[in-house]
Amino acid sequence: MTAPTETCHDIAHLGHIEMLTDKFDESLDFFARVYGLKLSGQDETSAYLRAWDDYEYCTLKLTRADTTGVAHIGYRAASAEALERRVAAIEASGFKTHGWVEGDLSHGRAFRFEDPFGHVFEIYYETNWYEAQEEVEKAALKNTASSFNGAAPRRIDHLNLLAADVTEFRRFMETCLGSRVTEYIQLDNGRIGGCWFTVNNKTYDLACTEEHGGGHARLHHVTYATDQREDILRAADIFLQNGVHIETGPHKHAIQGTFFLYVWEPAGNRVELANAGARLILAPDWKPVRWTESERKKGQAWGMKTIESFHTHGTPPVKK
Repeated sequence: MTAPTETCHDIAHLGHIEMLTDKFDESLDFFARVYGLKLSGQDETSAYLRAWDDYEYCTLKLTRADTTGVAHIGYRAASAEALERRVAAIEASGFKTHGWVEGDLSHGRAFRFEDPFGHVFEIYYETNWYEAQEEVEKAALKNTASSFNGAAPRRIDHLNLLAADVTEFRRFMETCLGSRVTEYIQLDNGRIGGCWFTVNNKTYDLACTEEHGGGHARLHHVTYATDQREDILRAADIFLQNGVHIETGPHKHAIQGTFFLYVWEPAGNRVELANAGARLILAPDWKPVRWTESERKKGQAWGMKTIESFHTHGTPPVKK
């Protein structure tokens, strides 16, 4: 696998995820009180949340539904002109498009499109910057977006989606978003078992791994980043105190080298806290790191062996 010959700069960063929950009140309490996101506002169906140093009004849109999983993934374009360039590329790509939609409390109009596995994406430029409405929300430092509480992750980091064909998903990401691959898993039979993508200099903002459960358009997890590993250790005690299901961790991933903790929020969506240290991909000619099947089967870099539910659990659950 080779990197794209030229990095596309039309997309600035991962903007937000719309997560579905069939236990809205319990999920909102978890994210706002325990996980430590800030509630920016609500409308009839959704709560708009953000980490304490996310500059946008919303990085997690939590929506009341009769199911779980991800409703859509939003990326912010680098400019109005970049948005139009990306829309033209997406319309010419052959991938399914939904067209322009009106914005919501968090951002202006957006263009929606879909990967071959049912995940809906949108790109937008016009966004609402967060402004503290109460004195208690204001940060002591003016170069910080707001104060913090709970487990208190600093910013949105990435998400992991499940797909039946990771190679085809890679084509979608490179074609539609101009993403490049930083690391990947190649199975013994030649199939790609997982890819880690970035649109900027972060090591990754989206991962895609193989769907092993026969599901469609499923979410593996959403991740927010902490400043340091000790924040994650403290968070584990907070989750324990509040009866949150800790699935696995804290351990360290071999792929991407991330220190992590995975939990399930009340509706069953998997949520991660992660600390990647200071890892950035600054090389314009970065060669994607290849992990073999045998290397992947070793599990984490250190810590406990990967538990079975990590490979099988996704949302929404697959109906038997």
